[in-house]
Amino acid sequence: MAVQTPTPSQMRAVAQEIGLDLTEADVASFIGLFGPSIAAYNLIDAMPNNLPPVRYPRTPGYRPSAAENSHNAWYVKSVVKGAAEGKLKGKTIALKDNIMLAGVPMMNGTATLEGYMPDVDATVVERILDAGGTILGKAHCEAFCLAGSSFTNATGPVHNPYRMGYSAGGSSSGSAVVVALGEADMALGGDQGGSIRMPASFCGIYGMKATHGLVPYTGIMPIEVTIDHVGPMTANVADNALLLEVLAGPDGYDSRQLGVQVQAYTEFLGKGAAGVRIAVVTEGFQLPNAEADVNVKVRAAAARLASMGAIVEEVSIPWHSLGGALWTPIGVEGLTQTMMQGDGYGVSRQDLYVTSLMDFHRGWRQRAGEMSETTKLFTLLGTYIRKHHGSRYFGKAHNIVRLMRAAYDQVLGQYDLLLMPTTPIKASEIPPAGSPRELVIERSLNMLANTAPFDITHHPAMAVPCGMSDGLPVSMMLIGKHWDEGMIYRLAHTFEQSGDWKQM
Repeated sequence: MAVQTPTPSQMRAVAQEIGLDLTEADVASFIGLFGPSIAAYNLIDAMPNNLPPVRYPRTPGYRPSAAENSHNAWYVKSVVKGAAEGKLKGKTIALKDNIMLAGVPMMNGTATLEGYMPDVDATVVERILDAGGTILGKAHCEAFCLAGSSFTNATGPVHNPYRMGYSAGGSSSGSAVVVALGEADMALGGDQGGSIRMPASFCGIYGMKATHGLVPYTGIMPIEVTIDHVGPMTANVADNALLLEVLAGPDGYDSRQLGVQVQAYTEFLGKGAAGVRIAVVTEGFQLPNAEADVNVKVRAAAARLASMGAIVEEVSIPWHSLGGALWTPIGVEGLTQTMMQGDGYGVSRQDLYVTSLMDFHRGWRQRAGEMSETTKLFTLLGTYIRKHHGSRYFGKAHNIVRLMRAAYDQVLGQYDLLLMPTTPIKASEIPPAGSPRELVIERSLNMLANTAPFDITHHPAMAVPCGMSDGLPVSMMLIGKHWDEGMIYRLAHTFEQSGDWKQM
């Protein structure tokens, strides 16, 4: 797709867009001056792209029928077998459908991406296959991953494994469901505001959002680079630690990976809780929509850890209550500029740019009316703020986040872990078709107040199922020091081994 020299009318339109008033002579002058630059663009256009090779055979797969996909958790089934030996030999893995699997369709939950076929494997895909894992296909996610619910996917809602018609959480909705149903041993999810941990909470599985940058995000459709995370979702702690061991570490592409420190996570299993200091964060239980039974179950889980030798004390971290407000300009402006206006990637960083996605995704502008209500809301807000206020609030929020990070770190200087509910609520009913936009938005975003703060402060955090109430799972969240996922696994495994969480 060669770059063409602009016509005079195109030049005038571009000038008007940036506030320049050009004379006809100016227009002709600038068109002439464009010449060498246009030639440079076309030199690049003629060169082959520099993308990593695809090394394991696969087919495009198929869309499973309703009979094979009772909860609408799967998008495409395509079996890709990895190496003959490795840590993941015998394990089956599902991928969230914002993760690129070359030659297999990817729609990222939205009608505007249907028909896109990636031409690279994400780094996490390569690592799973190199470790002997078998990929089963792509699990549905929420539209552009912009909801904590499970009813914004363009193909229809993903249903909770414990109660049809109820939310499975999002945005990694299908990933959580296929694991909870036992249809895959493991799954990968993404997390920018809680999208691994919230569906793990609603579906009764284990979901780890590791320290920002520990797992390479290369080959995954971004939302905003400072909050993009990818990580394991599993039915038990041992599988979660094992998968993170395979995924973790720099890949040489991802600019998010700064100062990465990797641990042998499975070696922390079986170490017990004795002497581990846990801070129960008061503010995590005081959210306006907190359900009393959720708080009771999570406090009971903390007491159980204390009975096993952990030192459990309550602390107050007032900054925690501001996490949602600080996330808003970072998430909203970031996604608008990077994922939407930036054609899925944006600029100004070194990365592996999957240009086929950038080309395909540009088409959203002609089909914006088909986007989910959450995508419309965030894109409208981000565009409005940028037009009338610039990017100052994005920058100021990042400056202030350092204070919130320091507040958590001060407590983590005295304790090994923080503890609070993963979500303040249990899974709620999926709104009926045709519900008011206000209800759709409320049910999409009412569960992320505890999870979102740790996406912007970059602390590792894990959802751990800790009980059932009214037939639905309840989850506690363990938060650790940066790069200390091992301590989280130690306590999560200790708690898991103490009894059947479904009976708690």
